[in-house]
Amino acid sequence: MRVKAPAKINLYLDVLSKREDGYHNLDMVMLPLKLHDTIEIEKLLYGNDTYITCDHVDLQETKYNLITLTIAEMRKRYGIKDNFNVCIHKEIPISGGLGGGSSNSAAAIKALESLCNLKLDEKEEIDLALQLGADVPYCLKNMPAHVEGIGETVTPIKMKKPFYVILMKPSKGLSTKRVFEASDKKPLYHGNVNDVITALETGDDELLEKSMFNSLELTSIELVPEIQEIKDMLRKDGFKLVLMSGSGSTVFALTRDRKFAKHKVREYENKNYNVILTKTY
Repeated sequence: MRVKAPAKINLYLDVLSKREDGYHNLDMVMLPLKLHDTIEIEKLLYGNDTYITCDHVDLQETKYNLITLTIAEMRKRYGIKDNFNVCIHKEIPISGGLGGGSSNSAAAIKALESLCNLKLDEKEEIDLALQLGADVPYCLKNMPAHVEGIGETVTPIKMKKPFYVILMKPSKGLSTKRVFEASDKKPLYHGNVNDVITALETGDDELLEKSMFNSLELTSIELVPEIQEIKDMLRKDGFKLVLMSGSGSTVFALTRDRKFAKHKVREYENKNYNVILTKTY
């Protein structure tokens, strides 16, 4: 079977505190994108191993790929004996704060539920997803949402109007673990999540411009200064809704103007960045 694994962006990411268990209490607003990876997965009738391949050169070593860990965890929990052939077709930039690994994991959960006739209720799915990553419960829902706690509370948002989205990723990516470790040594700054939610629900782009927030951004810019250069360029070119997604290093710009977005993307493709034009769901 073939499953889509959509990317996401964070319009709001607030690190509220670090917990004693090492996790972080987070307050986030996420939007799913039409940009997606495609996961092809099928049961193997013969053979005694599971095979996972990827068409992206940096992920050809799949030992620690989240899909590998997802299948292993589901084997342990649900006694799955089958082996699988999995092909990952990558479109989402890796190490970019766009949730590619988490979305792949969520897609694998859904695929194995279907292929192995598992009847998991919502609580079981969330417990499983949290074991694999803080963004995986959100990726199971795949809708505009307010995400709280360590990722377990996902509340849908009724977004009034979609956006065209320009994604720009520097050549250097960032690991989530590294960014959080560096951020934990700095003072915590907070935004106003309710304003972001209100702006999305009412289509108030002026309010959204004022309230978009990512408390990891300053730390990530210290590690990859190009993030700030991209933000400055996008704002200079007339984009007002500009922010780094997740732990970086991808920066996004939102606009309602498809023609303008396509024109600017053609310009940006001549620069040394990974540039993608997509759209929110």
